Amino acid sequence: MKTRDKIILASLELFNERGERNVTTNHIAAHLAISPGNLYYHFRNKSDIIYEIFLEYEKLVDFYLDIPRDRPLTLDDLTFYLESVFDGLWSYRFFHRDLEYLLDSDPRLRKDYREFTNRCLAAISQIFEKMSEAGIIEPQPEDLRSAMSLNVWLVITNWMAFLKTAHAADEPASLSLTELKQGIYQVLTLEIPYLTAGYREQVMALREKYRPSLPEPAGTSVGTNQSK
Repeated sequence: MKTRDKIILASLELFNERGERNVTTNHIAAHLAISPGNLYYHFRNKSDIIYEIFLEYEKLVDFYLDIPRDRPLTLDDLTFYLESVFDGLWSYRFFHRDLEYLLDSDPRLRKDYREFTNRCLAAISQIFEKMSEAGIIEPQPEDLRSAMSLNVWLVITNWMAFLKTAHAADEPASLSLTELKQGIYQVLTLEIPYLTAGYREQVMALREKYRPSLPEPAGTSVGTNQSK
């Protein structure tokens, strides 16, 4: 593996484990047992490394959201999209833990992330449209489909922040991939009002696999008393 690629992978690992703000270029160089000068030969600063990591993440999500155009969408497709997107969140979790700070720190990253968001929203809208064509959900007018797509995006991109709040008494490292994927339950919950009779039971069974097991504040319930 080339040194440049090793730097990207090591940085991603350290950022995920310790948080981006707690990792310096010297930490990265020491982790790889290379000199800081060798690191700076490949990257001018930490912002450049973060930007390259985002480009890798962007390509990964674009690959996941490649929607079939020559056949109907299936529930297996839907499961793949959801599982893959949350796998990506986990693999690049540092980015979503401190997204606002990172975007404010790098104008090019902010611009690219805005374009990335718009592509993801368009892909989610296409998925809803294909689900309708496949008879999984009822047809939706375009404005409702756009609103639903935005709601799904908000759940996906903010689920980790919610978990940090819900587990405020725990160490950040205690977050698990299983807990993160419980966000799929919330995404599928958004689709309940639009499910067709023929697919309702299957989607509800799929949703149940991701039911959250979060601590509940007194007198309230998180995700357990929603539509059944």
